[in-house]
Amino acid sequence: MESRFNLFDSPTAAKFMKRLHGAGMLLDQSTLPRLTQELVRLRVSQINGCAMCVDIHTKEAAASGETALRLNLVAVWREATVFTEAERAALALAEEGTRLADAHEGVSDETWAKAREHFDDDQLGTLIVGIAMMNAANRMNVIVRTPAGAYEPGMFAAAVD
Repeated sequence: MESRFNLFDSPTAAKFMKRLHGAGMLLDQSTLPRLTQELVRLRVSQINGCAMCVDIHTKEAAASGETALRLNLVAVWREATVFTEAERAALALAEEGTRLADAHEGVSDETWAKAREHFDDDQLGTLIVGIAMMNAANRMNVIVRTPAGAYEPGMFAAAVD
């Protein structure tokens, strides 16, 4: 599979991608655990069918110490026993925040309350921004059909610096 278009060949898109990546680096400064962030990024990317982002976040999570078992079970997290209650709350928020058209209210009060139980304001803000940014990145990569498989951990950071 070949990409339809390289976003880095467009001066405007390349600038945007660099700024999006820079904004994403701010999330790493949050107290929200890095692995929780990667699990959320992976789940959002799975839902949106973004091959490149699934590739990136599977490998970044593994490089950060995530286990193959948990990575393989993200798609079925509700039935898996390997996730903490906090991770489950983050994954539920990610799913409902991604599947906005599936429910007229978007994120349910129950899901919001669970997230509030487990995360402080900064962590919750990080989740909200991270979910929104991942959805944006997914949409760009799906539109241009960016292929998966060649990503190496840290590669994207080097490309946008």
